[in-house]
Amino acid sequence: MNVEKLFKMQDALDRHIEEKHGLENTNLIEKKILALLVELGELANETRCFKFWSLKGPAAKESILAEYVDGVHFILSLGIACAFKDTVTEMTDVVDKGQDPTSMFITLYRDIVLFDQDRTESRYRQVFQDYLALGNLLGFSSEDIERAYVDKNQINYDRQKQGY
Repeated sequence: MNVEKLFKMQDALDRHIEEKHGLENTNLIEKKILALLVELGELANETRCFKFWSLKGPAAKESILAEYVDGVHFILSLGIACAFKDTVTEMTDVVDKGQDPTSMFITLYRDIVLFDQDRTESRYRQVFQDYLALGNLLGFSSEDIERAYVDKNQINYDRQKQGY
């Protein structure tokens, strides 16, 4: 996955949104953290991994991937806002923690809250790494994630043009 390319694309999208909405001098980190938590919940809902009471299966893989890359957008955006984008050039050190999806979602919620409390590069990298590990656990390759991110990035631009 070309993380540098994704950071550049996200930076351009962030600047576009901030300019369009007059937010150039606004600290949006807390809003982005909350957005990431919400997106993580939406992703969990699509996987249905925690819904032990239901016989209905997960959403289609492409729908889950679309939700997944929404989280990638906010993780990249947080890296830009916290000036970590130049320190994360490649994320190849994804560790399989041997967790099931439910445990991995809980791990990520903890990671994000810890990052909110201690906005360091190491906390940020942990969020990023564990999010990529979740993607692998859900069956997505780096190529799948990059392709879906590029597609969703264009959709996000289109939405901005339509007054989303």
